[in-house]
Amino acid sequence: MWHDLDPATASKMYQAHIKDGIAPEMRKVPHRNIRDVLSLHAKVSPRKTFLIFYDKNNTRQEYTYAAFNALAHQAANFMYEDLGIRRGDRVATIAYNHADTVLIYFACWIIGATVAPQNVSEDDRRIAFILRHSEAEVCFAFADYLERAARIVGGADGEEGAPNIKTIVKVGGAPDDAFLSFHEALENRPTTFLGDEAGAKSTDVPIAEAGDQTPTLDDEALLVYTSGTTGSPKGVILDQYNLLVDALGVAQWHAITGNQRMMCVLPIHHVNGILVTIITPLYVGGSTVLNQRFSVSHFWERIARERVQIVSVVPTLLQFLLEYGENECLAGRTIFGGSVIRQDLAHFRHFICGAGTLSVTLAREFASRFGLTIMHGYGLSETTCFSCFLPIILSWEAHQRWMVDYGYPSIGCPIEPNEMAIFSLDGSGRQRPEGERGEICVRGHNVMKGYYKRPDANADAFEHEWFRTGDEGFFLCDDVGRQFFFITGRIKELINRGGVKFSPLDIEEVLLGIDGVKVGLAIAFQNDYYGDEVGAYVVPQDGTELAPEEILSECRAQMSFEKSPKVVVFGKDVPVTSTGKFQRLKLQELFKKWEHEQFKR
Repeated sequence: MWHDLDPATASKMYQAHIKDGIAPEMRKVPHRNIRDVLSLHAKVSPRKTFLIFYDKNNTRQEYTYAAFNALAHQAANFMYEDLGIRRGDRVATIAYNHADTVLIYFACWIIGATVAPQNVSEDDRRIAFILRHSEAEVCFAFADYLERAARIVGGADGEEGAPNIKTIVKVGGAPDDAFLSFHEALENRPTTFLGDEAGAKSTDVPIAEAGDQTPTLDDEALLVYTSGTTGSPKGVILDQYNLLVDALGVAQWHAITGNQRMMCVLPIHHVNGILVTIITPLYVGGSTVLNQRFSVSHFWERIARERVQIVSVVPTLLQFLLEYGENECLAGRTIFGGSVIRQDLAHFRHFICGAGTLSVTLAREFASRFGLTIMHGYGLSETTCFSCFLPIILSWEAHQRWMVDYGYPSIGCPIEPNEMAIFSLDGSGRQRPEGERGEICVRGHNVMKGYYKRPDANADAFEHEWFRTGDEGFFLCDDVGRQFFFITGRIKELINRGGVKFSPLDIEEVLLGIDGVKVGLAIAFQNDYYGDEVGAYVVPQDGTELAPEEILSECRAQMSFEKSPKVVVFGKDVPVTSTGKFQRLKLQELFKKWEHEQFKR
């Protein structure tokens, strides 16, 4: 892994994995690998439900730990014997949320192979680059995407393909002689159960050979690619220990136990969906409800029916739920839709929310309408998933203060596997004191192994012996000395107007407070006079007509001229990542015609 690193960078990366003086070799989890965790629960609680899956037609499938363990080992045997996949190999997926996708992931981890999941919302050229860069030789493609996968791999229309992919395996759909079929392969392999229904015999499968074929916690588990809007995506390497130790941290923080059930509505090609609502329930022996896609009309009913305690969401989904509740209320139904009433949700504990920009306005309105707790947190793919959360022991009043009283909803305090700090933006490597803004940095056992084949990116990201997140923020201390962190925006998205930097989130809170504004984004656009100038991209609420002048006037009534938007562009859609993060940089082109204009008071 580190053959392309200079010794200084390698040393800094090692230091960034130490937490409170505890080196990463001092494991915080008692397991040998992910397979060990799955097999343990299959033996101890074979009949307990591990996975419930709802497809787009609302069809439900349920898998006990024993059944899932057996199927995962069948899939691992198919990969090992028929596809020649070995420990250390990489396996790509072009898929969506499905029980089969989860099986493929676990089969890879049983072998010790790495999953390189693709985001199907990306364009073909980008996926082809990722497939080439990952060096995967096998790609599992769902039937819906089979033609597209073949086109991407083959390099259609003069585009560069991914010649390293030697085999495409079809998942689902009717049998096809042109491709190996995942389901046909499993159907032709007998399932091996122990007498006590504990699942496939671990000693009966060839992937359990002794010696160097046995996966360890150091084996790579995921190769996920960043969804940045500029430059080539970077491959983030997460090992099996990263996944398990971050799951431990999430479970401990939220008091998640084996008798609880979580629900996944986020895409499982991303670490949030994988870590929070698949690996974390697995770690504690709990259950998870996997949805093929988010459905606002089924959301509350499914929580009530399956008795879900915790759901992981992004702010975009909270906005959808808020709008749905308002419409249901106007139609004379309950805010939860259909026949669902608050008593049906008595078992529900809270939302986990991160991976996007949560505004104070949305946090306040959601709490006011639903009276449900949002446990706001923060993390990145590079830190496996979450690095901090608001404490669950806060009273409702204290929780709301941290959510709405400081200009930004707090992202909370560091979880056990990692530490956090604020570093100066001037590159000096100095830590900033309470209340001062700087770059959020993280170090600990859940920090990635590194960027794949990117020594330049590794040298930059680990410059100060911490992982540099690229996000600006600050922290405040409570009465007992706990550090509560806040994020004020991506450093690359800060608006640098004439040497004075403004956070887009500050401006967006004002925009969202204007009647009739559904989405308001502050955009830094190129300007001859100030370098950056401030623009506003606004999506009005349905049926609302807004004039640029009233938006500009309202902003200037609450902010200085320098900080206020100078131009308003209206639109209907906002570019977002698959996890709901706004992609502000993609909107800059809309403001290009004002590049040479000087704005005066």
